[in-house]
Amino acid sequence: MLHRDFRCEFYFIRHGESASNATPGFAAGKNFDAPLTPLGVEQARLLGKRFQKEKIVFDRIYSSSLQRAVQTTDTMMDSMQCAHTSFTQVDAIIEQQVPGWRGVPMEEAFAPEPLAYMRGKGIDFVGPDNGESYRMVRRRMATWIENEVIYNNQFIAKYPSARIAIIGHGNATRCLFQYIMGFDSLLIDRIALDNTSISRFIFDSRGWSLVSMNDNSHLMDTGRDPNFDTRP
Repeated sequence: MLHRDFRCEFYFIRHGESASNATPGFAAGKNFDAPLTPLGVEQARLLGKRFQKEKIVFDRIYSSSLQRAVQTTDTMMDSMQCAHTSFTQVDAIIEQQVPGWRGVPMEEAFAPEPLAYMRGKGIDFVGPDNGESYRMVRRRMATWIENEVIYNNQFIAKYPSARIAIIGHGNATRCLFQYIMGFDSLLIDRIALDNTSISRFIFDSRGWSLVSMNDNSHLMDTGRDPNFDTRP
């Protein structure tokens, strides 16, 4: 049995606040590779401080190749005092891409007629200009995690008991959760994943188990709102 003695703890982490997150009202941000805001950097710093305080050590760390995820990972690891530890940037776990919606106001993208069409198509709806459907995102996310970890004999032999951090994005991670948990696809849009929140899962001989979701308690340590503004 491939997984008889295997146990892997996954920490799925959303990136810190990006410039696109800070300018709401668009169906997709104008800059698909937007950097972190000062608030996003502070969120990532507090995330790393939490892991350091809890003495969390990761066997492997993966980041989306988009800069907001890479910056989150760099800042987190610096706060954990393991800045010299390497991590892997992964193109396969970037955010859902819909080029035709970049900079398009939500009221235009989700006008009554296109919205009705989207609802009819469900997870098979493909956005304009060669966008990705939820099903397409789920497939690439699931294919990556299966090939990299779950059905990777070399990984399992090297790390029979592992703890992994995966720093990614909101929609892409929700699609992966739908693959993991098998819930109705209508729930994909109803899962809250806040910036730098942690969602923990375990994969072992029994398969996948959910431990916690959207945990952003590290942002409470300041005694302020999790969305506090770091600007002077």
